[in-house]
Amino acid sequence: MPELPEVETVRRGLNQLTLNQEITGGDVLLDRTIAYPFSVGEFVNGIEKNAIATWHRRGKYLLAELSSSSGWLGVHLRMTGQLLWLDRDEPLHKHTRVRLFFEDRQELRFVDQRTFGKIWWVPPGVAVDSIMTGLAKLAADPFSPEFTVEYLASKLQNRRRPIKTALLDQSVVAGLGNIYADEALFKSGILPETLCIDLQLKQIELLRTAIIQVLETSIEAGGTTFSNFLNVKGTNGNYGGVAWVYNRAGEPCRVCGTSIQRIRLAGRSSHFCSECQTLRGVRRRD
Repeated sequence: MPELPEVETVRRGLNQLTLNQEITGGDVLLDRTIAYPFSVGEFVNGIEKNAIATWHRRGKYLLAELSSSSGWLGVHLRMTGQLLWLDRDEPLHKHTRVRLFFEDRQELRFVDQRTFGKIWWVPPGVAVDSIMTGLAKLAADPFSPEFTVEYLASKLQNRRRPIKTALLDQSVVAGLGNIYADEALFKSGILPETLCIDLQLKQIELLRTAIIQVLETSIEAGGTTFSNFLNVKGTNGNYGGVAWVYNRAGEPCRVCGTSIQRIRLAGRSSHFCSECQTLRGVRRRD
C-alpha cells in the first residue's frame, strides 16, 4: 500500500501538472470506485467545468480543492491505486477505473488492480470529514507542528501492544505503514516487538526523529516501488534500493553485517537487525 512518501510524491506531481486546467468531463469504468456521491452521473457533473486549485495530503489521503468553491475531490490509493497524467490517446490499461478529462487532450487516470481504491466528490458547503469519514480518525501528521515528542509519548505510553503494531495505527501516526515503521524502528534502535509501555522517553524522542528522517529520505527518492507504486508520470520510486531493513530478510545489515530477520506481528511482516535494535541499547542512525 502506498504510504506517506508515495502519496506525497503523487501530490507534488499533481500540483506540477494538473492545476488551473478545466476538467472537461469524466468516465467511470468501475462504479464502486466512486465512494461519494452514490450516483456516478452526479459525481461527473459535480467536478466537470471546474479546475483544481491545489492538491493537499492528509495522512494517505489526497484532497484536491476545486476552484470557485466547487467542493473537493478526494482520493485514497489503498493497496494498488495509481494516478497517472497521460495523453488521452494513450491506450487504456486494463485496470483503469476512472478517467478525468482535461484541456489539451490530457487526462488523469485512476488505475487500480485490486479495486480497493476510492474517489469522492465532496459538494460545496459540506464538511469534508463528514463524507470522507476516515479523515476524522487520523492522528497528527509527522510533518505537522503537533507531532512533538510529548504528543507521540501520549499516544504510546501505557499501551501494552508492540511498538510496530502501534505505528501502523493511523490514530497514532498518520501516513505511516509497514515499510517506514520498520525503517524508523531500525534507525531508533528499537525492536518491533517492544511493548509501548516499556519505551523510555529518550527512545520515543529518537523514534520521532527517525520517523521524520526516514519519510524525508524516501520523499527525496520518490517513494518506494516494490510492486505497484508509480508517480504521476509512471516512474518507479527509488527508496527500496537504500532501505535499511525492509524487504531485506537474510541480507547483511548495512551497519553491522548481521543478517536481517523477518517475523510476523499481527499478520504483518516486520524486518529488523537483532544486533542494532535492542530495548536498552538505543543507537541512533545518522
